[in-house]
Amino acid sequence: MGIQNPSKNLNPNWAQLQEKLKSIEPKPYFSKHSSKPDTESEISLLGKRKQRSDEDSHILEVNPLIPTSSDCSVTDVVAMDCEMVGVSPMGNKSALGRVTVVNKWGNVIYDEYVRPVDYVVDFRTEISGIRPGDLRKAKNFNAVQKKVADMIHGRILVGHALRNDLKALLLSHSKKDIRDTAEYAPYLKEGRSRSLKNLAAEFLNVDIQNGEHCPIEDARAAMLLYQKNRKQWERSIKDFSRIKENQKKRKNKKKPKVTPKL
Repeated sequence: MGIQNPSKNLNPNWAQLQEKLKSIEPKPYFSKHSSKPDTESEISLLGKRKQRSDEDSHILEVNPLIPTSSDCSVTDVVAMDCEMVGVSPMGNKSALGRVTVVNKWGNVIYDEYVRPVDYVVDFRTEISGIRPGDLRKAKNFNAVQKKVADMIHGRILVGHALRNDLKALLLSHSKKDIRDTAEYAPYLKEGRSRSLKNLAAEFLNVDIQNGEHCPIEDARAAMLLYQKNRKQWERSIKDFSRIKENQKKRKNKKKPKVTPKL
């Protein structure tokens, strides 16, 4: 009696399942204690990580003004930028139209449109980006002035041509706490100030102020320019203060003592 082929006695469904199992290639198995890694999976994972890393670095390279932290607290260093509108009969007198303050991370901590005291003749939209609708529900000047004054008080204030912004706000700030990128010696060219757009392009490799200005972007650019040279900048401030103090001491020593008459 001959031996029958077992596959002929199998249920057709079971036979079909066996054929499918044969067609699937077994995957190599390594226990968690095995020293041999899954090379193919590891390469694939590293490849994905590298690809993600390349993409992330490309984004940062394209726009370095993106904040690196979500911290929105009022830090010991803040940057400010203002946009102006034109008042007076000819519209040639500047008045505050918008003010923005960012912290050291570049996150916005204050950003308000301002309703000037005088009638606005020229919104200067092509530069300021401000439109009539922006000022309809804007805060009044006094409220904004007080808020900004409280925010920058006792802090290092960064910006570009800050004298213009402070003048528009009718505020003053301690000279020792001002870090103006328009006046910092390494950022000057032949002793003259350069535009923020020019500095951002050269030192940050970023293009800003194409058309309407964005005070958030400008404040972030100024902050980055400060952070880029912070140690050197702060050292120069200390050195300058020390020199002035020594000069003052020498001057006091040279003063002749006046002997009172009897």
